[in-house]
Amino acid sequence: MTPEPQRFTILLVPEHVEDGDGASTEDSAVRSAVVEATGETGATGYPRYAGDGIVADIDPRTRTVEAVLVDGAELDYGLNARVAS
Repeated sequence: MTPEPQRFTILLVPEHVEDGDGASTEDSAVRSAVVEATGETGATGYPRYAGDGIVADIDPRTRTVEAVLVDGAELDYGLNARVAS
């Protein structure tokens, strides 16, 4: 079994940004944060990661952000949270 990653970079990008539209996701991000494993499991059942004002439950196998709080609040409409490649 592969150990879970201890760190991810989360990008907050406008939802209209699509992969392959000419601009990279990293260049289109309005905020980024390095989050580290907390050792806890979130309400989603996935490992919880936190850092730089962002708390996220991330599926380490698919690198999908399952839940996220930004500065203690839900993500603003029109923004998506993605794990940087």
